[in-house]
Amino acid sequence: MINKDVIVVGAGAAGLFCAAEAAKRGRSVTVLDHAKRIGGKILMSGGGRCNFTNMYASAENFLSDNPHFCKSALSRYTQWDFVGLVSEYGIAYHEKTLGQLFCDNSAKDILNMLLKECDKAGATITTQCEITAITKRDDGFELETSKGSYQCESLVIATGGLSMPKLGASPFGYKVAEQFGLSVKPTRAGLVPFTLHEQDKSVLADLSGISLDARASCNDTNFNENILFTHRGLSGPAVLQISSFWHPGQAVEFDLFPHGDLHQELTSAQVQSPDSQLATVLAKHYPKRYVQTALPYLGLENKPLKQYQGKQLQQVADAFHQWQLKPNGTEGYRTAEVTLGGVDTNQLSSKTMMAKDVEGLYFIGEVVDVTGWLGGYNFQWAWSSGWVAGQEA
Repeated sequence: MINKDVIVVGAGAAGLFCAAEAAKRGRSVTVLDHAKRIGGKILMSGGGRCNFTNMYASAENFLSDNPHFCKSALSRYTQWDFVGLVSEYGIAYHEKTLGQLFCDNSAKDILNMLLKECDKAGATITTQCEITAITKRDDGFELETSKGSYQCESLVIATGGLSMPKLGASPFGYKVAEQFGLSVKPTRAGLVPFTLHEQDKSVLADLSGISLDARASCNDTNFNENILFTHRGLSGPAVLQISSFWHPGQAVEFDLFPHGDLHQELTSAQVQSPDSQLATVLAKHYPKRYVQTALPYLGLENKPLKQYQGKQLQQVADAFHQWQLKPNGTEGYRTAEVTLGGVDTNQLSSKTMMAKDVEGLYFIGEVVDVTGWLGGYNFQWAWSSGWVAGQEA
């Protein structure tokens, strides 16, 4: 029997950070992970550069059934605290857009920093370790694993969600929650590309690779970023963002001229060059291939501007400002960056992340029903929730 003060299950961002913090307090800490290599999601995030936080991270950037839950952790360990740690390690970074901070070199810099923090504080990591049973004892927990039996006073579950099963995602954390009587909010894929119905896909798949500036809106929420046409459907930052707010059967509205008034542009062009074709004028604002496909798809004719009478130009502008699309679905957990839903926050302490009714059992990171927007927010939740649990576990 291996005795530890704290066992953290899951060697991802939240788990490693929590382990280092708990060990700094003089606690004996071991991290157990079923994977051969750890930190897979860290290494692939941000195109291999790791979008490790966001300068503007606040509770407003997170979805949860209890929107107030994340406030305490985010205020006690902020994005600037983590930026300070990154700077201490001399890791070069830059802001890309909208406050998103990325490593200049590689995501390996962040993973190596977490491993050094664990090593420095004395937290150990055991990989390829399958947990087969967890039992509650009076003085803590007992774990049966493929690497022997463990006993601990505090057990931290940091096993993430269901996103990207190729990287080892599993429902393990939810099963532990349910074993100990905690409820789990329904889960679904978030920050994920849309798939299209056949009638849309048959036309739009030809636009694969084209990116447009857009405002995507659904359920009183909107995001102003790029959308990207793919062979399978629609992706790009605006689509990934709005996917977390979309529910099956709903339409998403896209404003494809988000920073101006297309009707004004067209009426002005009609006065200046009445013989110009509509497609020619639109091609000044959009890729030519997109215009050629979009006009018939949106039910619009291509003819000289002088032939448009009355409200016809307004109708053309509306078709681009208010493109309504009903997705067929999403690409699911295979490509989703996060999992919405998870362990019910009403059953956890927002100050410590410990289960209110199970002494010594903690849940942190993505396994909890707190999901950030695209842009470094989910990493910040990993750091903040991991930090507060690390002060108590």
